[in-house]
Amino acid sequence: MANSLTKNEYNPTDLKADFIKTYGGTEEGIRIFSSPARINIIGEHIDYNGGKVFPTAINRYLYVAIRKRPDTKICYKSVQFEGTHRFDINDNFTFRKEDDYANYLNGILSQLKAKGYRFNCGFEVLMASNVPAGGGISSSSALECGFAYAVSETFGFNLDRIEIAKLGQMSEHNFMGVNCGIMDQFIISMGKEKKAILLDCNTLEYQYAPLELGDYRFVVMNTNKIRRLADSKYNERREQCEEALKILQDNGTKIDALCQLTPAEWEEKKGCIKDETLLKRAKHCIYENQRVLDAVEALKAGDLAKLGKLLNESHKSLDEDYEVTGIELNTLAGAAQKQEGCLGARMTGAGFGGCAIALVHKDKVDNFIENVQKEYTKVIGYNAGFFSCESGNGVTTC
Repeated sequence: MANSLTKNEYNPTDLKADFIKTYGGTEEGIRIFSSPARINIIGEHIDYNGGKVFPTAINRYLYVAIRKRPDTKICYKSVQFEGTHRFDINDNFTFRKEDDYANYLNGILSQLKAKGYRFNCGFEVLMASNVPAGGGISSSSALECGFAYAVSETFGFNLDRIEIAKLGQMSEHNFMGVNCGIMDQFIISMGKEKKAILLDCNTLEYQYAPLELGDYRFVVMNTNKIRRLADSKYNERREQCEEALKILQDNGTKIDALCQLTPAEWEEKKGCIKDETLLKRAKHCIYENQRVLDAVEALKAGDLAKLGKLLNESHKSLDEDYEVTGIELNTLAGAAQKQEGCLGARMTGAGFGGCAIALVHKDKVDNFIENVQKEYTKVIGYNAGFFSCESGNGVTTC
């Protein structure tokens, strides 16, 4: 039960043998790299308000095996999917829907070539993933960053990890047409086992914080709901926050972003905002940013109970003040918070579907999943997906 999103785990020690079955030859020249999934522990909907996020890489990995070819051909194959995608390193790569996951890889190549990097030959790739696609833990960014790192190391480009993260974001913006932030690529590139990263997504200032969970594990809970409202509501929330900021600025508050205010300063200055909705949106941003800072201090002190309480408070604020949850996420978080061995739970990501996370004692994980699943199915009418995880390392050579 503890891994209902990942029923069949792939053993990465099989990858070289599978590579030879696929492409022939010997093991010589085959290199293998891993790339993790991620969760954001706390700090939701505040990155665009000057706030900080607090993600960690988790021990669910995508693996990339790569070998240079003597010609200019490129071959992509996945252990889990039928068919091979074929290109040439001299192609002028463009997005094509029929290329499916190969678009993420070609996007990286297009950005590398645009930055002046040159390839002296083609290559072949075999991938295998234990990152659940659609699990809300950024399987696409794991693919981009893992592939970017593999290509950089194989061809001697020697990109540093922040450059890998930026490359993944540039590929999303310029090739995939998705105007994403940089949190996912940053933590996937920079993650460390037993660490989370306190990150300012605007300046890329960051610091590692301890993530010693002891007998506790994060459980990722996927609503399995297709999100239809997230984009439009995201834009609406962003506009509301900008409106609240402008009112504060017009009334003499010298800030450039809402999250520059402490909760005490907010309580002193909020009176100039008369609209109840704008008040709630701004309140969430300012208090959520403080919760991020408090979470870092709680972990430094080894206080997991405090971290769990902050997760619960975050969800309540995202529900009542920012209003981005919905019945599915509220059912998951509410059911989770009632379970024995659960210190706290909250929605994570954009909201209106997607995922929630819970901090659960390792001995209670199976009962936790069974009980939350039962309540979720009773209320929603279909199953959620679950898996437990620990922190993991960023992109690396296997």
